[in-house]
Amino acid sequence: MSEASNILQEKKALRARIKTWRAELGAEVQARAAQAVARQGLDFLEPHHEAAVVSGFAPLPDEFRIWPLLRRLHGQGFRLALPAMQGKGKPLVFRAWSPGDAMDSGVWGIAEPRTDKPALDPDILIVPLLAFDRRGWRLGYGGGFYDRTLKELRARKAVIAVGVGHDEQEVDAVPHLDYDQRLDWVLRPSGPIKCGS
Repeated sequence: MSEASNILQEKKALRARIKTWRAELGAEVQARAAQAVARQGLDFLEPHHEAAVVSGFAPLPDEFRIWPLLRRLHGQGFRLALPAMQGKGKPLVFRAWSPGDAMDSGVWGIAEPRTDKPALDPDILIVPLLAFDRRGWRLGYGGGFYDRTLKELRARKAVIAVGVGHDEQEVDAVPHLDYDQRLDWVLRPSGPIKCGS
């Protein structure tokens, strides 16, 4: 078996383990974690400009609840966007979004801004994850959408990728391949981590 195949198998096993753990989290634990992250906001990125475009995501049922964080950022004057899928193998597009906006149902039932909303290039991306490590490597769902998107955005401009998740999703080392993109920060209920080598 090649090294790449071994890494893909390691990713698959870690993905299954974290999904099982996360599925057992109670609603109260999820709500407390969401509020802890919302209280922090993105103040750790100082100096930041409220005119920055921040992309969030519409969480799947077991994913980290970031709605309270997005509501706080909206109240602080940040322009918000949410991702929409353009198709398999393509980067995400981000469309303007504000709390209360009507949404469409996209692939896998994920809520997306309606197609009449303008596309925005985010300056800060809040990225979902299954696992992360201190070097900034992130385990996603295996579709590569955020890796492709970050690679394309980083070729055009300076962007900051902030993973968001529970403290317990940290692992010693996330298996990764050449095409994986690293996070700059991870925001957890206990506080943010600046990722580095």
